[in-house]
Amino acid sequence: MSTLEAMALDQVVDTARYPLSELESAEGQAVVSRARRELLTLGCTVLKDFIRPSLRDVLRQECAAIAPRAHFDVETVNVYNIAVDSALPEDHPGRRTFQRGNAFVARDRIPAGSLISRLYSDQVFQRFIADCFRLPQLHELADPLSGLVLNVVEPGMEHPWHFDTNEFTVSMLTQEAKAGGVFEYCPNIRSAHDESFDDVRDVLDGRGGRMTRRLPLQPGDLQLFKGRYSLHRVSPVRGEVARHSAIFAYSERPGVIGSVARTRQLFGRVLPGHLAAEGRAVRSDQLLD
Repeated sequence: MSTLEAMALDQVVDTARYPLSELESAEGQAVVSRARRELLTLGCTVLKDFIRPSLRDVLRQECAAIAPRAHFDVETVNVYNIAVDSALPEDHPGRRTFQRGNAFVARDRIPAGSLISRLYSDQVFQRFIADCFRLPQLHELADPLSGLVLNVVEPGMEHPWHFDTNEFTVSMLTQEAKAGGVFEYCPNIRSAHDESFDDVRDVLDGRGGRMTRRLPLQPGDLQLFKGRYSLHRVSPVRGEVARHSAIFAYSERPGVIGSVARTRQLFGRVLPGHLAAEGRAVRSDQLLD
């Protein structure tokens, strides 16, 4: 057992600031209330220094060691992650294309004893995340590849404007770029009932300054985000250092597995479980994607 595996959660997380095991306390309720308020009004909240500063270098080193295991593939995409040759009106924002150059390390290539793996599977951590999102319970994805991933953006690359398939996203920066690599988002630019194509088009065409926020992040910060309704991107990374971030994927329903097409797009492969689950997904809305 590694030193990190032997650590209790409160040795990894700053529980004096974020009392995960005492959410009913005044301090715990204050943290959850602030997160809920910011998620409602801003679509995003950041828990600064969630990981103890003394472990930042461990966090960075662990993730940097597995970053070369990422599936790298530059591809042409649109904000909805649908086929770029889809039959859409000429002025539809889905016709705007970008080069997606970020890469993902799949869950089955992330060591079980790593800090991010321990956090992802910790039930106290999961309960805390569920409370912040006002959910009765969260489930780890049943998907063997996409439940927990490391997002890698190399110098010269970017993660262009897009919407998430999942309504909520949990992530943690583990290594920041020397320049660029800024998280930018447009809070609640669409809803479950309104795609707001005009606003999305304005952002893609460079006229969305009034709707766009830039979010400064430091390694060890925990970010909770409603990515289903907020258009977002990571700006191009410059310099000689890649940007790394861990993405903790949960669902309100048990047994969630990604589609064959999306899984192959992100990881370059699929497993038997993806093929067996194909066609059984249940959509929560009728958005384009």
